[in-house]
Amino acid sequence: MSTATSQSSLQWQILPAAQFPAYAAAWQACNQATLATPLLAPELVQAALDHLASGKELLAICRADGAVAAMAVLTPTRHGVWASFQPSQAPLGFWMHRADLPLDRLCARLQESLPGLPLVLSLTQRDPMLESPPPPTAGLAVDDYIQTSGISLAGSFEEYWQARGKNLRSNLKKQRSRLQREGLDTRLEESRREADMAAAVADFGRLEMAGWKGERGTAVCAGTPQGSFYRAMLEGFARRDRARVFRYWFGTQLVAMDLCIESDDMLVVLKTAYDETVPAALSPSLLMREDCMRLLFEEQRLPRLEFYGRLMEWHTRWTNEIRTMYHVSFYRWPGLQRLHALAKQRHLLLERLRGRPATTPVME
Repeated sequence: MSTATSQSSLQWQILPAAQFPAYAAAWQACNQATLATPLLAPELVQAALDHLASGKELLAICRADGAVAAMAVLTPTRHGVWASFQPSQAPLGFWMHRADLPLDRLCARLQESLPGLPLVLSLTQRDPMLESPPPPTAGLAVDDYIQTSGISLAGSFEEYWQARGKNLRSNLKKQRSRLQREGLDTRLEESRREADMAAAVADFGRLEMAGWKGERGTAVCAGTPQGSFYRAMLEGFARRDRARVFRYWFGTQLVAMDLCIESDDMLVVLKTAYDETVPAALSPSLLMREDCMRLLFEEQRLPRLEFYGRLMEWHTRWTNEIRTMYHVSFYRWPGLQRLHALAKQRHLLLERLRGRPATTPVME
């Protein structure tokens, strides 16, 4: 299929996102043929639509010469602006497309099919490890978002551990010696069964509720939309043996947890929580991370571990593999792009004058 032929034959179908279950198999096939990431697996998308969506979302399916070439879940963010649906619990926007198709052409055709008069289409939080940023055009802009990190699981744990900083290795060794003196054994426990996921989310919620997230009202709680999302999503992944929950214990005390999902290519740590009542000289999440890393290297089953959160100082103790996520914005008319660029410059200038970190606003 030539590029010209593929462009001329692009046809978008727009459906209520409530019809997603009927297209879940097509979505999974498109994911496997494009980004192949667990973060766009149907189980995650469906759970997000069931528990975190507004009800205004649309399912968009693009076909080129009769074959599915792109799929997305889209949401209106304000008048004239549509974006890939992405609740804060999802590290990537719900958009995927065949790499051989020009993104600006796909977006232009999509704008013609969306209701109303879409002026801007935002594709949020794209991962350069999965897809290279598209070349900017007169109507398409690419903006850096956040830095994130991952870890290659090649070689042995001993090689990996010796490459870490001396302070990290020494600090965790001292913590383990202290726990041993106090008669507290550490234990890493793993859960993978569907029947275990409800209890895992409940335990995770108790850890978060006891800390600062509980005070701010952002903790994962069983029965809330966020808690229901994590339970449904993890149960869906567990049905395919793709969910992994790690619990970490000091003796009989649960002190840290990771909620993870995986594919053939990576393990993604979606959420981490720890017991904030543990003495400050001890770091339950770091001790858990060391034991998890040892386990993953010994398994030699997955090539990567991914964090996907905003890069923090503690990430740099565990890896040097850092990359920058990006947003894509497509404008109906090039003049809108120039106006938005001026608005972003003004925003960044005001942030600097206020002494805040300069961040690029997303058109939402």
